[in-house]
Amino acid sequence: MKVFSKSSDLRAFLDGVPAHTLGFVPTMGALHAGHLSLVARARKECATVVVSVFVNPTQFNDKNDLKSYPRTPEADIALLEGAGADAVFMPPVEEVYPEPDTRVFDFGQIDKVMEGAFRPGHFNGVAQVVSRLFDLVRPARAFFGEKDFQQIAVIRAMVARLGLPVEIVPCPIVRGEDGLALSSRNALLDAPHRAAAPRIYAALKEAVARREEMTPQELRQWVTERIDSDPMLETVYFDIVNADTMQPVESWDEPCGKQGCVAVQAGSVRLIDNICFE
Repeated sequence: MKVFSKSSDLRAFLDGVPAHTLGFVPTMGALHAGHLSLVARARKECATVVVSVFVNPTQFNDKNDLKSYPRTPEADIALLEGAGADAVFMPPVEEVYPEPDTRVFDFGQIDKVMEGAFRPGHFNGVAQVVSRLFDLVRPARAFFGEKDFQQIAVIRAMVARLGLPVEIVPCPIVRGEDGLALSSRNALLDAPHRAAAPRIYAALKEAVARREEMTPQELRQWVTERIDSDPMLETVYFDIVNADTMQPVESWDEPCGKQGCVAVQAGSVRLIDNICFE
């Protein structure tokens, strides 16, 4: 496995790789089994697999969040070598952004709700870095975890808007034994909040079981109250949305895929999760 910090060196390594065989897994590091499942999927489906490790400053609207985001580069390299990655791209900020990226993307309403409403500029920063990494790596397929469900919708919209020849491959959420979705941010939870966090997925699962009994509006309130009954947790939002447009669903009869998406504050740590309603 090769490790690169310069895009020119990465491109030299990839020059002999047929473009249609290249798979890419973009990450922000602090890797866990969820990330490794993406690498395993890419390894299974692509002849060459590149993984990036880059904490992107443009998607953080809270500077303290950027500062505290966990960084474990040596451990990440060891995990990726064990997972069978062919190359790891770990660039400094100036390699990804030699000039300030002033692009402003318009994704309609997809990025204006849920995470977009509570984290202004977040998805514009995601689009900036992913489009830049696609330009540097030039993959045929890129693999993303469904924990960041809205992010996948934004990236698909960005790919369509820019006409990029990349297939976006969504991959299932990986969970711990207690149901908590694996996230690099979980490492920041203290013991009481970590103990409470599995209540999030438990509430989502119970909501799916109760959909025949309640309207979407009633379930929104029920899930919020269920999570907030634990003093360690505070619901930021819970919504049931059209899985393509991210817009709220008002009736179960609407002809679309439906996804329940939640964000929860657990002390100083913000956790997100989601579940399919059909």
